[in-house]
Amino acid sequence: MSTKEQIRIGNVEIDVVRKDIINMHLAVYPPTGRIRLAAPNKTDHEIVRLFAISKLGWIKKHIKTFKEQHRETPRTYVSGESHYFQGKRYLLDVIERKGKNQVEQTSTKKIKMYVRPGTTESRRAQLMKEWYRQHLKDQIPALIQKWERIIGVEASDWGVKQMRTKWGACNIEAKRIWVNLELAKKPPICLEYIIAHELVHLLERNHNDRFVAHMDRSMPKWRLYRDQLNELPVAHEDWGY
Repeated sequence: MSTKEQIRIGNVEIDVVRKDIINMHLAVYPPTGRIRLAAPNKTDHEIVRLFAISKLGWIKKHIKTFKEQHRETPRTYVSGESHYFQGKRYLLDVIERKGKNQVEQTSTKKIKMYVRPGTTESRRAQLMKEWYRQHLKDQIPALIQKWERIIGVEASDWGVKQMRTKWGACNIEAKRIWVNLELAKKPPICLEYIIAHELVHLLERNHNDRFVAHMDRSMPKWRLYRDQLNELPVAHEDWGY
């Protein structure tokens, strides 16, 4: 069972989560630089505060990185607009016609969107999300099986959803992992990294030395993939994920 509190140091707000752990762990999450400090249940509030103060330089460095990260401009889903898929840039070609609305990647440079006349921007946006979601659902099962074998775990379930502050999530009790819909836009290795990361949480809940050791053993270049993912453009709407 965990409890939450918050501390403020100047203009920096830090979410403190109390857990049944031994050491404190600090993380800054994209895309907005949300700060989370996991602390042992019985650690005095002032000790937690002093720990956060000692890490203030590190915190501000990471917040600056996320704030400077390139944001995608708002999309209106019209012909000639740029869209990303599996790490590559494509131009959207919107074609109005009677019949079923659908999206297709027809070449190395274009994604075609077929829509009925009068289809709204919001419906076009939803159509693109559904297309991204289906591609992830087609890819994920084989990747989970691959990394389950490498890591030595087994997930009971998985899903794709938009999440606001994380690329992935793991419900350890249910053995269910979640993948951010935005990963459909990123290079395939970034999707693999997130799947491996969440599966390792089935061995270790926290981002501690044991977790890092499992990642080092299972995916030796994981830091490279993590950094690549966090340097890529993020959605202009700060992820509804």
